[in-house]
This record gives sequence, structure tokens and C-alpha cells, in this order.
Amino acid sequence: MVDLSAAAPLPIVARLAVPAGQTLALVGPSGAGKSSLLKAIAGLLSASGIVQVDGERWQDGASGLPAWRRRVGLVLQGGGLFPHLDALANVMIAQAHPDRQAALALLAAMQLEGPVVQRRPAGLSGGEQMRVALARALARDPAVLLLDEPFAAVDRPVRRALIAAVARLRQASAAPMIIVTHDLDEAAGIADLCAFMADGQVVESGPAAVMLADSGSRLNRWLAD
Repeated sequence: MVDLSAAAPLPIVARLAVPAGQTLALVGPSGAGKSSLLKAIAGLLSASGIVQVDGERWQDGASGLPAWRRRVGLVLQGGGLFPHLDALANVMIAQAHPDRQAALALLAAMQLEGPVVQRRPAGLSGGEQMRVALARALARDPAVLLLDEPFAAVDRPVRRALIAAVARLRQASAAPMIIVTHDLDEAAGIADLCAFMADGQVVESGPAAVMLADSGSRLNRWLAD
């Protein structure tokens, strides 16, 4: 369970709860504070408020655990891979205790096997880089998965394959997941819950299917503008 009431530097006003095994899609216009909210949860931005994951208080007021102590699987737009490491090493560097076979298994789950795991990011396609980033996020045995527009830089056919990979990822990990997206196909295909942000605030949240189907929701009114 991710339970948060956070105010980050924008400031951000958010009150959200994501149960174990469920996915929240965070949607809204550019500059609404979606990425900043993820970074505040991960400890990469100073924030006030409360962030609690699996009963552990990560943030309480202005004090909180440093980022390296938070069990977060974070995937940024573009993947954020280390350019000097090959795919396998990028996954192993996230493991608390390096385990080559476990890392290879994670890459295989993302449909990456054989010589491709020895390639550095410059030798990988955009879709392959994102698969490595997803495998690396899982390698941390995360308490929560945070995905910041992970598919924005790839074309639609690759995007569909990656959405399927994330669906498999959901089966492999019971960790709650929050994904920032502008693509409602992603939200509909992945998310159990949806939250709409505007001007640094979560102004609407609820079951994804209900919000996406409601023509009067803030989400759909924004899309219609």
C-alpha cells in the first residue's frame, strides 16, 4: 500500500492511496506536477507531508528517509540507463546482492535474451532500453514502482508491446505502481485507479474505468478542450 499526503516544491497537494498489486495512472496537463510528485515519493525532491509504503513512514513532515533507503523501482522517460554499462550490468547494479542469473531471468521476462544483454544502451533500440529499465526497476525488489511516461519516446507498435510487458510485470510483482501518462490507452490498459492533476493538485481520483467512461469527469473535460 502506498499512502501519501504530500506537498512538494511546486507546491503539490495530493492525497492518494494505492493498494498492493494495483496501478494508479496519474494524468494531467504538462506542468501539473505529476513528475515532481513521483520524485517526492522517491526522495529525489525535498517535500513535506506524509509518504507511507507498506506501513513504513518514508516521509513525515519535512523529515524523511534518504532516497537510497527507499525501496523504489523508478523508470524515467527514456529509461535513464547508465551509458557505460551493458544491459545486464544495468540490471545487476540495482540488485542489493548481485546475482547474474536472477538479472538474466528479469531480462528474459522482458523478452531480452542472448547477445542483446551484452549491448550498451547506445546499441539498443528505444523499446529495448525501456525493457532493460523495467527489468532494472524490478531488480531492486521494490516496495513501489514509479513509471514516469516510460513509453513516450517509442512508436505505437512498440508501445503496445511495452504495455503488455508492464502487464506481465504486474503479475510478477505485488508492489503498487504509479504511472504518469498522457496516453489514455495506457491508462485503460494498465491502471486500476486514475488521478487527474491540475496546477499542482490532485483534483479528481477514482477507479480508472469509471473516470474514463464518465464524459463529465475533469479528465474527459480536459481532453475535450
